[in-house]
Amino acid sequence: MTDRHHLLVHGATFAAVGDRGDISGVRGGGSPDGLFVRDARHLSRWQLTVDGAVPEVLTPVTDGDTTRCVLVPRGGRQEPPAHTLFREQAVGDSSFVESLRVTSNRPAPTTVRLAITADADFTDQFELRADHRTYVKAGAVRSRHVLDDGIEFTYRRAEWRSCTTITADPAPEAVEETGTGARRLVWTLDLEPHGTTELVLRVMARPHGDRRALRVPRSPASVNEQVLALEERFVEGVAFPTGWPELAAACARGLSDLAALQVPATGPDGEELRVPAAGAPWFLTLLGRDALLTALFALQYRPQLAAATLPALAATQATGTAVSRVAQPGKIVHEVRHGELAHFGQVPFGRYYGSVDATPLFLILLGAYVEQTGDAVLARRLEPHARAAIGWMLDHGGLTSRGYLVYRADEGGLANQNWKDSPGAICWSDGTRPTGAVMAAGAQGYAYDALRRTAWVARTVWADETYAALLEQAAADLRDRFQRDFWMEDRSFPALALDGEGHQVDALASDAGHLLWSGLLDKEYGEVVGRRLLEPDFFSGWGVRTLASGQSAYHPLSYHRGSVWPHDNALITLGLARYGLHDEARTVAHALVDAATAAGHRLPEVLAGYGRDTHPVPVPYPHACIRESRSAAAPLALLTAVGGA
Repeated sequence: MTDRHHLLVHGATFAAVGDRGDISGVRGGGSPDGLFVRDARHLSRWQLTVDGAVPEVLTPVTDGDTTRCVLVPRGGRQEPPAHTLFREQAVGDSSFVESLRVTSNRPAPTTVRLAITADADFTDQFELRADHRTYVKAGAVRSRHVLDDGIEFTYRRAEWRSCTTITADPAPEAVEETGTGARRLVWTLDLEPHGTTELVLRVMARPHGDRRALRVPRSPASVNEQVLALEERFVEGVAFPTGWPELAAACARGLSDLAALQVPATGPDGEELRVPAAGAPWFLTLLGRDALLTALFALQYRPQLAAATLPALAATQATGTAVSRVAQPGKIVHEVRHGELAHFGQVPFGRYYGSVDATPLFLILLGAYVEQTGDAVLARRLEPHARAAIGWMLDHGGLTSRGYLVYRADEGGLANQNWKDSPGAICWSDGTRPTGAVMAAGAQGYAYDALRRTAWVARTVWADETYAALLEQAAADLRDRFQRDFWMEDRSFPALALDGEGHQVDALASDAGHLLWSGLLDKEYGEVVGRRLLEPDFFSGWGVRTLASGQSAYHPLSYHRGSVWPHDNALITLGLARYGLHDEARTVAHALVDAATAAGHRLPEVLAGYGRDTHPVPVPYPHACIRESRSAAAPLALLTAVGGA
């Protein structure tokens, strides 16, 4: 695709536009374009023409909190452009605003005819994924209503209602039909010699069930002011390392991104909260694992993220069993969706619990938060939820019956339910996938840490010594079992997983670094693992690969079988520091910071696994989230692990 997509993100709203600021309306493919709010596309076409033709790009859209580009009518060297168009766009809460300035380049009066072709298809994001699935939407009706100053698109299906309203100042002189569902807004503008005129277009999206009194921002400039103020509040007060300016810049960029990625959620008592969304474009919603890790990375610097994430996840904790959503009592939610398909049960992700590790991570964050802040009030408030989470780990989770946290592939949802959740992510070194029950190594480390931290909370806050001792014994037993069952003596490395028969899934994977973070390995084993992760087959120069090269399963452009994930490396760096491997921790931290520096100080969700020795700049992974909360918070974890070294 020659027209690259540029993302504008504000809370639960994002827009993806092309190099000239247009939205094409393309369905499917690796990256959607449009204006999206709460999992639905509220603007599916937004295309500018000048005197009936698509203008040329003089300056393509620049990435930032607002987008800007410069366009001119098509012409040649002997025919300089009659006018120049300066286009600026921004997103607000459920809104999109564009300023379009047209400047004449001629010494005589001139006329220009501008048109914006607009449409709203209200497509659910799951329909736009490249998985070739189709969804029946019986009785769905789309309507268009011409307004005095624009056009309104509406959508209804049974009780579901959505609306997109487009208004313009000045109002269009006509709203034309196009032969499709789109409508064309048209203006004829008279320009004085070298004169300038401006249009402001405003789009308000009204998702189903949203009854808030919202206003579209006056202009992109006003949005920019609001965004900058929010980012400044998020960054304010953090002590960045003065001796390592590149890490300081990555931390600042990450905090700014986290400010934009806050989405609304509700606590156990109905209180309104704002929590970290997983990432844009595909996951601008609450994902339990992602929000928990983000809050853990940022805990020392922005504890309010944890203070919001914990009650939000407590409010969505499962209280019963639902096979279609992989829900069991006490389990912490994996994913929350608000779209049409989730509403009608056509996808299971309205509240989906297909995660084996969100529940222990919830307990880890609770313990770490209380230790960091001393907030005993929240620890007491969430005591029933924490005990229910422990109950899930011991009972439904498998710790008591199988000795480990266990999951099985969910036919309607996720094949794997640890952090490497793509279908082939858990495999033997030859690429063979296990069938049946899976006991992933990293999740056992989380369970161990969760038991120990909850024991500490039980003893210091809940004053329940008996319960604390029970959890500590369970943790010690888990540690003994793990080192007996997972350690591969011939490789001096832990297995990636055990299958249902207890056989070691022998791929050499970065998950071993998570065991360092959780402290599950004895010191001797931990030091061996930590040093092994820095050998060339694992360490690319930009970070530790998810799977060591040289194995048949390795692929540098696989999502989880050879790529480099910043959040994975942040956990590894924290683990290396925990085991006293400070030189190794600094090596990984410097690699990640260099990768961020090469991309404007922003870490993407994932990088390709190509080595730095042959590729002197990081190679992007083709379908990565550009803004991702765990990656945004990863530089803060590096700062915690190695300081300003």
